[in-house]
Amino acid sequence: MNCQECGKRPATLHFTKIVNGEKAELHICETCAREKGELIPGTSSGFSIHNLLSGLLDFEPPNPNSMAKPHAVKCDTCGMTYTQFSKIGRFGCSHCYKQFSERLDPLLKRVHGNTVHVGKVPKRAGGRLKTKREIDRLKKEMQGRIEREDFETAAQLRDRIRELEKEMSG
Repeated sequence: MNCQECGKRPATLHFTKIVNGEKAELHICETCAREKGELIPGTSSGFSIHNLLSGLLDFEPPNPNSMAKPHAVKCDTCGMTYTQFSKIGRFGCSHCYKQFSERLDPLLKRVHGNTVHVGKVPKRAGGRLKTKREIDRLKKEMQGRIEREDFETAAQLRDRIRELEKEMSG
């Protein structure tokens, strides 16, 4: 696809703007983008998603109940500090997620509205996850039935949960 501005060079930047539900797409080359003053991700003059997130990483005030200062928290496995993470934008290892969860959970809740992924799931991996979500939903419903003393329905839900758990393990 060629640039929609000059029509000469290949379009390497693809912008999608949605304003009041109206979607507009723009496909332009880097040269025309610079001339138009568009911010180009990944360049020194452009905007990076990391700059946005690093600003958000310090958004939440420290938890007054926590004894550790948030920037002094350090991963036990790789040694990365929260300050290093907020500058780099990447964790040092998988254990960092747990180590920094006290600071990340409020951020994720603010950005995504939840700390658990509830969006689309790829079909190849979705079956197992869909079943797990159904089990979680049934457990909540069963708890509600128990609280309302609807034990017959709660027992039916318990049996269905057991069936689903058996399917997942077998």
